[in-house]
Amino acid sequence: MKNRIITKKTLSVCCLLVLALMLAACSAGNGSNEEQGKAEGESGTAKTKIAYWTVDRHDMDYMQQQVDAFNATNQDHIEVEMKVMADNYNQAVEVAFASNQAPDIFRSGDFQTYVNKGYYAQLDTLLSEEFLAKFDGLLVEDIYTKDGHVYTLPNNGQFWRLLYNVDLMGKAGYTEPPKTLDEMVEYAKKITEQGKAEGVYGFASNFKNSSGFTRPAFASGSLGSETSHEGYNFQTGEFDFGMYRDIAEALRQIKADGSMIPGAESLDIDPLRAQFAQGKIGMYVNHSSEPAVYTSQFPTDIQWASTFVPTKDGQMNGVTWVNAGGYVGISAKSDKQEAAVKFLEFLYDAELRSDYQEKGLGLSVLPYVNEAAGKPELAGIDGFLPTKYDGIYPATPLSITDTKLEGKKYGDVFVEYILTGNQELDAAIDDLNARYGKALAAARAEGLTNIQANPSFSAKSLQGSLGE
Repeated sequence: MKNRIITKKTLSVCCLLVLALMLAACSAGNGSNEEQGKAEGESGTAKTKIAYWTVDRHDMDYMQQQVDAFNATNQDHIEVEMKVMADNYNQAVEVAFASNQAPDIFRSGDFQTYVNKGYYAQLDTLLSEEFLAKFDGLLVEDIYTKDGHVYTLPNNGQFWRLLYNVDLMGKAGYTEPPKTLDEMVEYAKKITEQGKAEGVYGFASNFKNSSGFTRPAFASGSLGSETSHEGYNFQTGEFDFGMYRDIAEALRQIKADGSMIPGAESLDIDPLRAQFAQGKIGMYVNHSSEPAVYTSQFPTDIQWASTFVPTKDGQMNGVTWVNAGGYVGISAKSDKQEAAVKFLEFLYDAELRSDYQEKGLGLSVLPYVNEAAGKPELAGIDGFLPTKYDGIYPATPLSITDTKLEGKKYGDVFVEYILTGNQELDAAIDDLNARYGKALAAARAEGLTNIQANPSFSAKSLQGSLGE
């Protein structure tokens, strides 16, 4: 019987237990029983059935077509069953491994957790040197590799930009997008003055959660800094959230000016997109999935474009962070790893990946794909294409440090400041640095991270690594 997966917005401990029981009841164990996964095809040939889990919803129709094509044409008698997990993916994976129901190949999640818990198989022992050579120069430690072993591979990246309504900006008297944070504040104020009577506001962010801050902060802060990303200074090996002071002050000023869309404190990303599509928002920050969103999910007739998220002085001292974590991993517990490898190699086929990009489903960070792919046929994608100012940063110890942190996380602290102004920013940053410093020291003492200071690090060295 096929595995049945329960996913909910809030997955309590009880729900996790129910999920584990259902998994156990509905399957004898993915990847743990040699009899499991064998089925008779029409020709009488035994098929090897493997389970593929993914969290990606935006491309599920396209990828199901590819899976169907693989099932129909592969000569190794492999049959892939794809499941799209809507929410709480990491928890579902954890329960699946704990209850011996793990998929054979699965969308990558929290790298450190997956490696430490033994979920990933070592790909360097399963894949050929020729295949792995496609990823030369991209396999960053603690993102794709650990202690000399490869656990997952890069594929697509999220390229972050400031999206703006061209017409609203024009009505406010501007012909070019803002390049500095002061200009962004000024533009937001003027757009609001021009359109408030019609419910138009200059800026929006989804402050329902901390991503309302981290989306613009990761883009602006890292592009403007030569030393830091995710609040971590690579040169000193310590956290310094002062890198976010400028973007936090700009967003706070936008809120104080009344230029932030009302209700931003409870705004999620899809309602934000819906209002942008209706021409009610002048600017916001998000990544390269947006062109597809405004083609299918929220079709719009407004004229919009995108540009680099502004920095304090308009200078690009680093690169805009490209979120390019691992794509898929193979289960260390699967007894069908050979079949999973065949499917993984199919997923990285140059023709498939080029077609995927040309259809606007995602932008690749892989040179062999970008060399083969034509320009994506999707309105608005031009502004998101890789440039010399986009790059993949080394891993930071942020996620591990969070597990040892006492008190509020940095995103929540900055969101509170932006929305209320009820704290002194420098004092808040000093407190964050102290608490994160203590947590990082504890993580290092326990051997949870081996990331140390790199005095020679310069984010400028990342410029040009993904594009021109």
